[in-house]
Amino acid sequence: MRDSLENQIRRLLEAKQGNVFLRADFADLGGYDQVGRALRQLTRKGVLVRVGFGLYSRATPSVLNGRPIPVQGLRTLREALDRVGIQTFPSRIEQDYNAGKTTQVPTGRVVAVARRVRRKIGYYGITLGFERARPQAV
Repeated sequence: MRDSLENQIRRLLEAKQGNVFLRADFADLGGYDQVGRALRQLTRKGVLVRVGFGLYSRATPSVLNGRPIPVQGLRTLREALDRVGIQTFPSRIEQDYNAGKTTQVPTGRVVAVARRVRRKIGYYGITLGFERARPQAV
């Protein structure tokens, strides 16, 4: 008896390193539509969270409301940018905080990038904002 595509994807998720997966990571398991349906099922079951077009993250239940959220929260969104080939740097506020110039704790919702980003990366209305990286950071 053949194993379902959903179970095959679950096994791959257990074996893979990292917390962010591209839809293309599962392309060899089946057709585009089949893989999409299986990923949607896993998203509904709370195993994955969709964080962007073709980007999924491992999920864990939120301690506040039980809703599935990415395992590492906003850090997962930075990992998603890395997975699609966009290099990230600390934002201006993070640099100032680390240098001791301010006591305002950065939220992590703004990321410095070296080039333009047209993707929307986030979950449940929480999205990353982008700013140009300072020349010394690049």
